[in-house]
Amino acid sequence: MKYLARTATGDPLLGDEAGYVPLGAVEPDLNSVRDALPRAAAGTLGDVTDATANPVPAADLSFGAPLASFGKLWGIGLNYEEHAGDLDEDRPEEPASFMKPSSALTGPGGPIRLPPESQSERVTAEAELGVVMGRACRNVAADEVEDVIAGFLPAIDMTAEDVLRRNPRFLTRAKSYDTFLVPGAALAVPEAPLDLEGLSVRTEVDGEVRAENEIRNMLFPPTEIVSFHSDVMTLEPGDLFSTGTPGAAPIAPGDEVRAVVESIGSVSAPVTR
Repeated sequence: MKYLARTATGDPLLGDEAGYVPLGAVEPDLNSVRDALPRAAAGTLGDVTDATANPVPAADLSFGAPLASFGKLWGIGLNYEEHAGDLDEDRPEEPASFMKPSSALTGPGGPIRLPPESQSERVTAEAELGVVMGRACRNVAADEVEDVIAGFLPAIDMTAEDVLRRNPRFLTRAKSYDTFLVPGAALAVPEAPLDLEGLSVRTEVDGEVRAENEIRNMLFPPTEIVSFHSDVMTLEPGDLFSTGTPGAAPIAPGDEVRAVVESIGSVSAPVTR
């Protein structure tokens, strides 16, 4: 697995299990992680072992979000049948998608800031697998999606659940408060086709597992999600799909939320108000 990331000061990085090097030490013509996304999708990124700099362990680095700015932010609701049952919702026949504003993003490590209690008294956190696009595309068949995806990351998504329960048409507002989307610090770029189906997604609060399921149990797997939405609109490098959660957990100030995607990575954030 290779990783694309940025330092807290915005310097682009390329990493592997040995550590991280400046992206320019491997790909001197690339100036940003966004520039590297098409090569990540094509599988032509260079190797850390070929860098003109020595790798630095991840523990010795401070990371920002892997992209200075993402593109379109898509969310997929009710994508595990068990989670739909938790919310007393019927299984959707098509991806139940919604969009979030860029202002909902916060950096890896958060914090997640809850809205005033006068606006919402019940916010839930949800671990999700994030899919980042690497190439501009339209009308992509599901069996060709691997050629347009740059990589994957863990994400924490939030919902003002009491707002949503008042009226399903309030979904956008319920999902759009500031800091209601926390992406992982590194974009995992598989070096070979990755069997996502066998991987698990886990929501944790204060170290306790609150929900867990395998990607094979998604109603719509990532390839179908990307293909479906490419029929709706042009997808572009940096677009992010949060592919749904195995389950949500109520959160309160002082909690620590963690999203874990097996073989991809994890991201944590404290909760404040």
